[in-house]
Amino acid sequence: MTSKRTIPARRFIKPSFNYLIEKKRDGQEFTQEEIRYIVDSTLDGEMPQHQLAALLMAIFFANMSAQETAILTEEMMLSGEVIDLSHIAKPKIDKYSTGGVGDKTSLVLVPLAMAAGVVVPMMCGVEHDYIISPLDKLSAFPGFDGNQSIDVFTKQLARIGGAIVKQDDKLAPADAKFYALRKETGTIPSLPLITGSVLSKKLAEGAEGLVIDVKWGNGSFIKDLEQAKQLARSMTRVGRSMKRRCVALVTDMNQPLGDTVGTALEVKEAISLLKGEGPEDLKELVLKLGMEIVRLAGVAGSTLSAKQTVQRHLTDGSALQKFKDLVKAQGGDTSYVDHPDKFPAAKHVRKLPAPKRGYVHTINAAFIAQGVAILSSSFDKKSKIDHAAGVSEIKKVGTQVKQGEPLMMIHYNDEAKLEQALECFKTAYRLAPKRPTPPPLVVERVA
Repeated sequence: MTSKRTIPARRFIKPSFNYLIEKKRDGQEFTQEEIRYIVDSTLDGEMPQHQLAALLMAIFFANMSAQETAILTEEMMLSGEVIDLSHIAKPKIDKYSTGGVGDKTSLVLVPLAMAAGVVVPMMCGVEHDYIISPLDKLSAFPGFDGNQSIDVFTKQLARIGGAIVKQDDKLAPADAKFYALRKETGTIPSLPLITGSVLSKKLAEGAEGLVIDVKWGNGSFIKDLEQAKQLARSMTRVGRSMKRRCVALVTDMNQPLGDTVGTALEVKEAISLLKGEGPEDLKELVLKLGMEIVRLAGVAGSTLSAKQTVQRHLTDGSALQKFKDLVKAQGGDTSYVDHPDKFPAAKHVRKLPAPKRGYVHTINAAFIAQGVAILSSSFDKKSKIDHAAGVSEIKKVGTQVKQGEPLMMIHYNDEAKLEQALECFKTAYRLAPKRPTPPPLVVERVA
Protein backbone atom coordinates (compact mmCIF):
# COMPACT_ATOMS: atom_id res chain seq x y z
CA MET A 1 0.00 0.00 0.00
CA THR A 2 1.43 3.36 -0.97
CA SER A 3 0.55 6.99 -0.54
CA LYS A 4 1.56 10.15 -2.39
CA ARG A 5 1.50 13.80 -1.43
CA THR A 6 -1.18 16.03 -2.79
CA ILE A 7 0.28 19.53 -3.07
CA PRO A 8 -2.16 22.05 -1.62
CA ALA A 9 -2.86 25.18 -3.63
CA ARG A 10 -1.01 28.13 -2.17
CA ARG A 11 -0.21 31.67 -3.20
CA PHE A 12 3.32 31.51 -4.58
CA ILE A 13 4.82 33.63 -7.32
CA LYS A 14 7.24 31.47 -9.27
CA PRO A 15 10.72 33.00 -9.35
CA SER A 16 12.95 32.72 -12.40
CA PHE A 17 15.50 29.92 -12.39
CA ASN A 18 18.24 32.55 -12.78
CA TYR A 19 17.06 34.19 -9.56
CA LEU A 20 17.23 30.87 -7.68
CA ILE A 21 20.74 30.12 -9.00
CA GLU A 22 22.00 33.58 -8.05
CA LYS A 23 20.32 33.44 -4.65
CA LYS A 24 22.13 30.23 -3.71
CA ARG A 25 25.35 31.38 -5.37
CA ASP A 26 25.31 34.36 -3.01
CA GLY A 27 24.86 32.14 0.03
CA GLN A 28 21.21 32.89 0.77
CA GLU A 29 18.68 30.34 2.03
CA PHE A 30 15.81 28.98 -0.02
CA THR A 31 12.28 29.07 1.37
CA GLN A 32 10.16 25.91 1.56
CA GLU A 33 8.12 27.12 -1.43
CA GLU A 34 11.27 27.69 -3.47
CA ILE A 35 12.64 24.24 -2.70
CA ARG A 36 9.29 22.68 -3.58
CA TYR A 37 9.29 24.62 -6.84
CA ILE A 38 12.83 23.43 -7.63
CA VAL A 39 11.86 19.79 -6.99
CA ASP A 40 8.63 20.03 -8.99
CA SER A 41 10.37 21.85 -11.87
CA THR A 42 13.06 19.17 -11.94
CA LEU A 43 10.48 16.40 -11.92
CA ASP A 44 8.38 17.75 -14.78
CA GLY A 45 11.39 18.90 -16.83
CA GLU A 46 10.46 22.58 -16.66
CA MET A 47 13.92 23.57 -15.41
CA PRO A 48 16.47 23.29 -18.26
CA GLN A 49 19.36 20.88 -17.62
CA HIS A 50 22.01 23.59 -17.85
CA GLN A 51 20.27 25.68 -15.19
CA LEU A 52 19.73 22.69 -12.93
CA ALA A 53 23.44 21.90 -13.31
CA ALA A 54 24.28 25.48 -12.33
CA LEU A 55 21.96 25.24 -9.33
CA LEU A 56 23.58 22.00 -8.14
CA MET A 57 27.00 23.60 -8.46
CA ALA A 58 25.80 26.63 -6.48
CA ILE A 59 24.55 24.29 -3.73
CA PHE A 60 27.86 22.42 -3.81
CA PHE A 61 29.86 25.61 -3.15
CA ALA A 62 27.43 27.63 -0.99
CA ASN A 63 25.99 24.65 0.94
CA MET A 64 22.53 24.46 2.50
CA SER A 65 21.39 25.00 6.07
CA ALA A 66 20.03 22.16 8.19
CA GLN A 67 16.51 23.46 7.64
CA GLU A 68 16.96 23.71 3.86
CA THR A 69 18.38 20.17 3.77
CA ALA A 70 15.44 18.81 5.78
CA ILE A 71 12.93 20.51 3.47
CA LEU A 72 14.77 19.25 0.36
CA THR A 73 14.78 15.71 1.77
CA GLU A 74 11.06 15.74 2.51
CA GLU A 75 10.14 17.27 -0.86
CA MET A 76 12.21 14.67 -2.72
CA MET A 77 10.69 11.88 -0.61
CA LEU A 78 7.19 13.13 -1.42
CA SER A 79 7.96 13.52 -5.13
CA GLY A 80 6.89 9.89 -5.66
CA GLU A 81 5.36 6.95 -3.84
CA VAL A 82 5.83 6.53 -0.10
CA ILE A 83 5.40 2.96 1.09
CA ASP A 84 2.98 2.52 3.98
CA LEU A 85 4.08 -0.27 6.33
CA SER A 86 1.81 0.73 9.21
CA HIS A 87 -0.06 -2.59 8.92
CA ILE A 88 3.12 -4.37 10.06
CA ALA A 89 3.25 -4.20 13.86
CA LYS A 90 6.96 -4.91 14.31
CA PRO A 91 9.51 -2.07 14.38
CA LYS A 92 10.82 -1.21 10.90
CA ILE A 93 14.50 -0.20 10.81
CA ASP A 94 16.73 -0.02 7.76
CA LYS A 95 20.51 0.12 7.48
CA TYR A 96 22.45 2.20 4.98
CA SER A 97 26.14 2.32 4.13
CA THR A 98 27.86 4.96 2.03
CA GLY A 99 29.70 2.04 0.40
CA GLY A 100 32.99 0.35 1.10
CA VAL A 101 35.38 -2.25 -0.28
CA GLY A 102 34.65 -5.71 1.09
CA ASP A 103 31.66 -4.43 3.06
CA LYS A 104 29.32 -7.41 3.30
CA THR A 105 27.68 -6.30 6.57
CA SER A 106 24.20 -5.90 5.02
CA LEU A 107 24.15 -9.60 4.14
CA VAL A 108 24.57 -10.35 7.85
CA LEU A 109 22.69 -7.47 9.47
CA VAL A 110 19.40 -7.90 7.59
CA PRO A 111 18.83 -11.53 8.71
CA LEU A 112 20.29 -10.73 12.13
CA ALA A 113 17.73 -7.96 12.64
CA MET A 114 14.96 -10.21 11.30
CA ALA A 115 15.90 -12.85 13.88
CA ALA A 116 15.65 -10.19 16.60
CA GLY A 117 12.10 -9.27 15.56
CA VAL A 118 12.95 -6.20 13.47
CA VAL A 119 11.54 -5.68 9.96
CA VAL A 120 14.19 -4.51 7.47
CA PRO A 121 12.87 -2.88 4.25
CA MET A 122 16.12 -2.61 2.30
CA MET A 123 16.22 -1.24 -1.23
CA CYS A 124 19.59 -0.86 -2.95
CA GLY A 125 20.37 2.02 -5.29
CA VAL A 126 23.31 2.69 -7.59
CA GLU A 127 26.69 2.28 -5.90
CA HIS A 128 29.65 4.49 -6.69
CA ASP A 129 32.49 3.22 -8.86
CA TYR A 130 33.90 -0.26 -8.13
CA ILE A 131 31.70 -0.87 -5.08
CA ILE A 132 29.85 -4.20 -5.24
CA SER A 133 26.24 -3.81 -4.12
CA PRO A 134 24.48 -6.33 -1.83
CA LEU A 135 22.31 -7.30 -4.81
CA ASP A 136 25.36 -8.06 -6.96
CA LYS A 137 26.61 -10.32 -4.18
CA LEU A 138 23.25 -12.05 -3.71
CA SER A 139 23.06 -12.64 -7.47
CA ALA A 140 25.73 -15.31 -6.88
CA PHE A 141 22.83 -17.47 -5.65
CA PRO A 142 21.29 -19.21 -8.69
CA GLY A 143 17.74 -17.94 -9.21
CA PHE A 144 17.97 -14.99 -6.79
CA ASP A 145 15.74 -12.13 -7.95
CA GLY A 146 16.32 -8.62 -6.64
CA ASN A 147 13.66 -7.01 -8.83
CA GLN A 148 10.35 -6.79 -6.98
CA SER A 149 7.28 -4.64 -7.28
CA ILE A 150 6.34 -2.54 -4.27
CA ASP A 151 3.39 -4.86 -3.64
CA VAL A 152 5.56 -8.02 -3.60
CA PHE A 153 8.18 -6.20 -1.50
CA THR A 154 5.57 -5.19 1.08
CA LYS A 155 4.06 -8.67 1.25
CA GLN A 156 7.49 -10.24 1.77
CA LEU A 157 8.21 -7.84 4.63
CA ALA A 158 4.93 -8.82 6.30
CA ARG A 159 5.59 -12.53 5.74
CA ILE A 160 9.26 -13.00 6.71
CA GLY A 161 10.35 -9.59 8.07
CA GLY A 162 12.97 -8.57 5.53
CA ALA A 163 13.88 -8.00 1.90
CA ILE A 164 16.88 -6.83 -0.12
CA VAL A 165 15.69 -5.55 -3.48
CA LYS A 166 16.50 -3.04 -6.20
CA GLN A 167 15.41 0.55 -5.58
CA ASP A 168 11.96 1.10 -7.11
CA ASP A 169 11.87 3.90 -9.67
CA LYS A 170 8.60 5.18 -8.23
CA LEU A 171 10.33 6.15 -4.97
CA ALA A 172 11.86 9.66 -4.83
CA PRO A 173 11.97 10.13 -8.63
CA ALA A 174 13.16 13.72 -8.21
CA ASP A 175 16.32 12.41 -6.57
CA ALA A 176 17.02 10.16 -9.56
CA LYS A 177 17.05 13.24 -11.81
CA PHE A 178 19.28 15.15 -9.38
CA TYR A 179 21.66 12.20 -8.99
CA ALA A 180 22.10 11.64 -12.74
CA LEU A 181 23.14 15.25 -13.18
CA ARG A 182 25.29 15.27 -10.03
CA LYS A 183 27.42 12.50 -11.57
CA GLU A 184 27.99 14.63 -14.66
CA THR A 185 28.73 17.87 -12.79
CA GLY A 186 31.11 16.66 -10.08
CA THR A 187 28.67 17.50 -7.29
CA ILE A 188 28.29 13.99 -5.82
CA PRO A 189 30.25 14.92 -2.62
CA SER A 190 27.82 17.73 -1.62
CA LEU A 191 26.76 16.95 1.96
CA PRO A 192 23.20 18.36 1.75
CA LEU A 193 22.63 16.63 -1.59
CA ILE A 194 23.95 13.31 -0.23
CA THR A 195 21.76 13.68 2.85
CA GLY A 196 18.67 14.48 0.80
CA SER A 197 19.36 11.69 -1.68
CA VAL A 198 19.88 8.94 0.90
CA LEU A 199 17.14 9.88 3.35
CA SER A 200 14.47 10.67 0.74
CA LYS A 201 14.78 7.14 -0.65
CA LYS A 202 15.27 5.32 2.63
CA LEU A 203 12.34 7.00 4.37
CA ALA A 204 10.12 6.46 1.30
CA GLU A 205 10.66 2.72 1.88
CA GLY A 206 8.58 2.94 5.04
CA ALA A 207 11.39 2.74 7.58
CA GLU A 208 10.70 4.21 11.03
CA GLY A 209 14.38 4.45 11.79
CA LEU A 210 17.74 4.22 10.09
CA VAL A 211 21.21 3.06 11.11
CA ILE A 212 23.85 4.66 8.88
CA ASP A 213 27.42 3.52 8.29
CA VAL A 214 29.34 6.55 7.00
CA LYS A 215 32.65 5.30 5.63
CA TRP A 216 35.70 7.47 5.13
CA GLY A 217 39.09 6.82 3.57
CA ASN A 218 40.72 5.76 0.33
CA GLY A 219 38.11 3.03 -0.24
CA SER A 220 35.20 5.45 0.03
CA PHE A 221 34.04 8.43 -2.00
CA ILE A 222 34.44 10.41 1.24
CA LYS A 223 38.21 10.82 1.62
CA ASP A 224 38.19 13.31 4.48
CA LEU A 225 37.37 12.25 8.06
CA GLU A 226 35.90 15.60 9.06
CA GLN A 227 33.59 15.54 6.04
CA ALA A 228 32.42 12.05 7.03
CA LYS A 229 31.63 13.30 10.53
CA GLN A 230 29.73 16.26 9.10
CA LEU A 231 27.71 13.93 6.86
CA ALA A 232 26.85 11.70 9.84
CA ARG A 233 25.64 14.75 11.77
CA SER A 234 23.69 16.05 8.78
CA MET A 235 21.90 12.74 8.25
CA THR A 236 20.98 12.17 11.88
CA ARG A 237 19.85 15.78 12.30
CA VAL A 238 17.59 15.66 9.24
CA GLY A 239 16.30 12.21 10.17
CA ARG A 240 15.24 13.47 13.58
CA SER A 241 13.61 16.57 12.08
CA MET A 242 11.49 14.19 9.98
CA LYS A 243 10.43 12.33 13.15
CA ARG A 244 12.55 9.27 12.38
CA ARG A 245 14.92 7.55 14.78
CA CYS A 246 18.42 7.82 13.37
CA VAL A 247 21.96 6.94 14.43
CA ALA A 248 25.22 6.96 12.46
CA LEU A 249 28.64 5.39 12.91
CA VAL A 250 31.67 6.87 11.15
CA THR A 251 33.87 3.91 10.17
CA ASP A 252 37.29 3.42 8.60
CA MET A 253 37.59 2.43 4.93
CA ASN A 254 41.35 2.78 4.47
CA GLN A 255 41.60 -0.96 3.95
CA PRO A 256 39.09 -3.61 2.83
CA LEU A 257 36.60 -4.86 5.41
CA GLY A 258 37.00 -8.55 6.11
CA ASP A 259 39.34 -10.94 4.31
CA THR A 260 37.69 -11.05 0.87
CA VAL A 261 36.55 -8.83 -2.01
CA GLY A 262 34.39 -10.31 -4.79
CA THR A 263 30.78 -11.47 -5.01
CA ALA A 264 30.81 -15.20 -4.19
CA LEU A 265 33.83 -14.85 -1.89
CA GLU A 266 32.06 -12.15 0.12
CA VAL A 267 28.83 -14.16 0.32
CA LYS A 268 30.79 -17.12 1.69
CA GLU A 269 32.42 -14.85 4.26
CA ALA A 270 28.98 -13.52 5.29
CA ILE A 271 27.67 -17.06 5.68
CA SER A 272 30.71 -17.87 7.82
CA LEU A 273 29.86 -14.93 10.08
CA LEU A 274 26.23 -16.07 10.31
CA LYS A 275 27.65 -19.34 11.64
CA GLY A 276 29.53 -17.47 14.38
CA GLU A 277 32.87 -17.43 12.56
CA GLY A 278 34.50 -14.94 10.19
CA PRO A 279 37.21 -12.25 10.45
CA GLU A 280 37.45 -10.07 13.54
CA ASP A 281 37.01 -6.66 11.92
CA LEU A 282 33.83 -7.77 10.16
CA LYS A 283 32.56 -9.28 13.42
CA GLU A 284 33.27 -6.04 15.27
CA LEU A 285 31.38 -3.86 12.79
CA VAL A 286 28.42 -6.26 12.56
CA LEU A 287 28.23 -6.32 16.35
CA LYS A 288 28.26 -2.53 16.66
CA LEU A 289 25.83 -1.86 13.82
CA GLY A 290 23.60 -4.71 14.99
CA MET A 291 23.49 -3.27 18.51
CA GLU A 292 22.39 0.08 17.07
CA ILE A 293 19.60 -1.60 15.08
CA VAL A 294 18.10 -3.51 18.01
CA ARG A 295 18.38 -0.49 20.32
CA LEU A 296 16.77 1.82 17.77
CA ALA A 297 13.98 -0.72 17.31
CA GLY A 298 13.38 -0.93 21.05
CA VAL A 299 14.07 -4.67 21.04
CA ALA A 300 16.95 -4.19 23.48
CA GLY A 301 17.29 -1.40 26.01
CA SER A 302 20.77 -1.30 27.48
CA THR A 303 24.09 -1.62 25.67
CA LEU A 304 24.70 -4.98 27.38
CA SER A 305 21.28 -6.30 26.39
CA ALA A 306 21.81 -5.19 22.78
CA LYS A 307 25.21 -6.89 22.65
CA GLN A 308 23.83 -10.13 24.09
CA THR A 309 20.91 -10.09 21.62
CA VAL A 310 23.21 -9.71 18.61
CA GLN A 311 25.68 -12.32 19.81
CA ARG A 312 22.90 -14.81 20.59
CA HIS A 313 21.35 -14.63 17.12
CA LEU A 314 24.75 -14.94 15.46
CA THR A 315 25.62 -18.09 17.38
CA ASP A 316 22.30 -19.95 17.81
CA GLY A 317 21.59 -20.31 14.09
CA SER A 318 18.52 -18.07 14.04
CA ALA A 319 20.13 -15.34 11.91
CA LEU A 320 21.44 -18.00 9.52
CA GLN A 321 17.92 -19.41 9.17
CA LYS A 322 16.52 -15.95 8.43
CA PHE A 323 19.16 -15.54 5.72
CA LYS A 324 17.93 -18.78 4.15
CA ASP A 325 14.34 -17.55 4.41
CA LEU A 326 15.28 -14.33 2.59
CA VAL A 327 17.21 -16.12 -0.17
CA LYS A 328 14.35 -18.60 -0.65
CA ALA A 329 11.68 -15.88 -0.69
CA GLN A 330 13.51 -14.17 -3.55
CA GLY A 331 13.98 -17.33 -5.60
CA GLY A 332 17.55 -18.21 -4.63
CA ASP A 333 18.92 -21.72 -4.12
CA THR A 334 19.32 -22.10 -0.33
CA SER A 335 21.44 -25.25 -0.67
CA TYR A 336 24.34 -22.85 -1.30
CA VAL A 337 23.90 -21.53 2.26
CA ASP A 338 24.30 -25.02 3.70
CA HIS A 339 27.07 -25.92 1.26
CA PRO A 340 29.03 -22.76 0.33
CA ASP A 341 31.50 -24.90 -1.63
CA LYS A 342 28.78 -25.06 -4.32
CA PHE A 343 29.55 -21.46 -5.30
CA PRO A 344 31.71 -21.35 -8.45
CA ALA A 345 35.45 -21.59 -7.90
CA ALA A 346 37.97 -19.80 -10.11
CA LYS A 347 40.12 -21.84 -12.49
CA HIS A 348 43.24 -20.06 -11.26
CA VAL A 349 44.38 -18.96 -7.80
CA ARG A 350 47.72 -17.23 -7.38
CA LYS A 351 49.37 -15.21 -4.67
CA LEU A 352 50.41 -11.56 -4.72
CA PRO A 353 53.92 -11.89 -3.25
CA ALA A 354 55.31 -9.28 -0.85
CA PRO A 355 58.19 -7.50 -2.68
CA LYS A 356 60.22 -7.26 0.54
CA ARG A 357 60.16 -8.01 4.25
CA GLY A 358 58.28 -5.55 6.47
CA TYR A 359 54.93 -4.53 7.86
CA VAL A 360 51.83 -3.67 5.87
CA HIS A 361 51.87 0.10 6.37
CA THR A 362 48.96 1.23 4.18
CA ILE A 363 46.46 -0.36 1.80
CA ASN A 364 44.60 1.60 -0.85
CA ALA A 365 41.28 -0.22 -0.80
CA ALA A 366 40.09 1.51 -3.98
CA PHE A 367 42.92 -0.09 -5.99
CA ILE A 368 41.96 -3.53 -4.68
CA ALA A 369 38.34 -2.88 -5.65
CA GLN A 370 39.43 -1.77 -9.13
CA GLY A 371 41.54 -4.89 -9.57
CA VAL A 372 38.61 -7.12 -8.58
CA ALA A 373 36.32 -5.17 -10.92
CA ILE A 374 38.72 -5.85 -13.80
CA LEU A 375 38.81 -9.59 -13.03
CA SER A 376 35.04 -9.87 -12.60
CA SER A 377 34.00 -7.29 -15.22
CA SER A 378 31.67 -5.79 -12.62
CA PHE A 379 32.83 -2.30 -13.66
CA ASP A 380 30.95 -2.88 -16.93
CA LYS A 381 27.29 -3.03 -15.92
CA LYS A 382 26.38 -4.66 -19.26
CA SER A 383 28.68 -7.62 -18.66
CA LYS A 384 27.74 -10.65 -16.64
CA ILE A 385 29.59 -10.70 -13.33
CA ASP A 386 32.16 -13.45 -12.89
CA HIS A 387 31.13 -14.53 -9.39
CA ALA A 388 34.26 -16.63 -8.86
CA ALA A 389 36.67 -13.72 -9.36
CA GLY A 390 38.07 -11.77 -6.42
CA VAL A 391 40.71 -11.78 -3.73
CA SER A 392 40.94 -13.56 -0.39
CA GLU A 393 43.25 -13.87 2.63
CA ILE A 394 43.98 -10.14 2.48
CA LYS A 395 46.87 -9.14 4.75
CA LYS A 396 45.72 -6.15 6.81
CA VAL A 397 47.47 -3.00 8.05
CA GLY A 398 49.97 -3.81 10.80
CA THR A 399 50.63 -7.40 9.63
CA GLN A 400 54.27 -8.49 9.35
CA VAL A 401 55.21 -10.27 6.11
CA LYS A 402 58.33 -11.93 4.74
CA GLN A 403 59.56 -11.36 1.19
CA GLY A 404 57.56 -13.57 -1.17
CA GLU A 405 54.82 -14.21 1.40
CA PRO A 406 51.33 -13.67 -0.08
CA LEU A 407 49.73 -10.29 0.57
CA MET A 408 46.52 -11.78 -0.81
CA MET A 409 45.29 -14.67 -2.94
CA ILE A 410 43.92 -13.75 -6.37
CA HIS A 411 41.03 -15.78 -7.84
CA TYR A 412 40.48 -15.41 -11.59
CA ASN A 413 39.27 -17.15 -14.74
CA ASP A 414 40.44 -14.83 -17.50
CA GLU A 415 44.22 -14.72 -17.99
CA ALA A 416 43.87 -11.70 -20.31
CA LYS A 417 42.63 -9.55 -17.43
CA LEU A 418 45.24 -10.62 -14.89
CA GLU A 419 48.10 -8.28 -15.80
CA GLN A 420 46.00 -5.12 -15.53
CA ALA A 421 44.46 -6.31 -12.25
CA LEU A 422 47.92 -7.14 -10.85
CA GLU A 423 49.04 -3.56 -11.38
CA CYS A 424 46.12 -2.38 -9.21
CA PHE A 425 46.89 -4.92 -6.48
CA LYS A 426 50.61 -4.12 -6.39
CA THR A 427 49.90 -0.39 -6.23
CA ALA A 428 47.48 -0.92 -3.35
CA TYR A 429 50.11 -2.10 -0.84
CA ARG A 430 52.87 -0.13 0.84
CA LEU A 431 55.28 -1.91 3.20
CA ALA A 432 57.46 -0.28 5.85
CA PRO A 433 60.13 -1.50 8.32
CA LYS A 434 58.20 -0.37 11.41
CA ARG A 435 54.80 -1.60 12.54
CA PRO A 436 52.14 1.10 12.08
CA THR A 437 49.25 1.64 14.44
CA PRO A 438 46.12 0.32 12.69
CA PRO A 439 43.32 2.92 12.61
CA PRO A 440 40.25 2.34 14.77
CA LEU A 441 37.41 0.70 12.86
CA VAL A 442 34.69 2.86 14.43
CA VAL A 443 35.79 6.48 14.68
CA GLU A 444 32.67 8.17 16.03
CA ARG A 445 29.03 7.54 16.95
CA VAL A 446 26.50 10.24 16.11
CA ALA A 447 23.03 9.94 17.60
